[in-house]
Amino acid sequence: MKIFDIFVTRLPYGLRILFKNSAVVYLTVGAAIISFSGVWVKIADVTPTMAGFYRVFFGAIFFLCAAAWKRQIKWKGWGYMALGLLVGFFLALDLFLWHTSIQYIGPGLATILGNFEVFLLAAVGVLFLGEKLSLKFLFAIIMAIAGLFLIVGLQWNQFGNSYKTGVYLGLATAVAYTAYLLGLRRLQSGQEGIPVFYSLMLVSFTTAFFLSLKALHSADSFVIPSAQSWIALLLLGLASHGIGWFLITTALPRVRASFVGLILLLQPSLAFIWDVIFFQRNTSFVNWIGVIIVLSAIYLGMTRSSADG
Repeated sequence: MKIFDIFVTRLPYGLRILFKNSAVVYLTVGAAIISFSGVWVKIADVTPTMAGFYRVFFGAIFFLCAAAWKRQIKWKGWGYMALGLLVGFFLALDLFLWHTSIQYIGPGLATILGNFEVFLLAAVGVLFLGEKLSLKFLFAIIMAIAGLFLIVGLQWNQFGNSYKTGVYLGLATAVAYTAYLLGLRRLQSGQEGIPVFYSLMLVSFTTAFFLSLKALHSADSFVIPSAQSWIALLLLGLASHGIGWFLITTALPRVRASFVGLILLLQPSLAFIWDVIFFQRNTSFVNWIGVIIVLSAIYLGMTRSSADG
């Protein structure tokens, strides 16, 4: 992680103030990397469940190699293993719900709804972790949500039942995503001396296990059909799940839960932009205003966090 610390020291003074907490850098870069997940899933040409399986399976192999190289593979006790299994279950549920909602409402809206965990994380931070939300931070959250609605252009009464089902699944994704992030945060901070690579390896393998059960139940094929699929799934597993979540997990114990949710809103905003660039998504002027509002809200939240130290 020293490369990021060196990067921060070479930034202009204003940006050094913004990123003086290196955990913010890790969280931001990680969110940007995982924003490409929808791109890799869309071009992988496999079922949603299998895309999720290979994402965490290839990521697990990456973390296994890294943990072995660092000599971090050691027995951590049944309690830690049970918590890792629970976190893996929530991630499997998150990926299943998200991929299913994509089938109904598309990757853009599904990703945005899945990231509504910002509400739930903020609520947990205030109600159970003793965190306080300033008016400025609350305004940043309101801005972000308003911007997301401008991106979506959601007109509820004009949509059919299948579309509404997709929206419900997207909101359910946010619940599973919140449970996953809080569990992962607990997994990293609950015990001293637990390496990041080991934690992510454990969660990834347990997630792959749960998704493989779902794939077997649905009679999905485990065959990767083409070179394009191999490349997309490897990037999904090694970049989005491997490097991206390594950065995020490293930052989680050092960033307030409510602020984690706000920064991770960068993911759906960028996912929207990639959808426009790579897949020619039909986008209106109002949609772009929404993207600008979301990114402005994230910047506002980041400057507030830096001021708090």
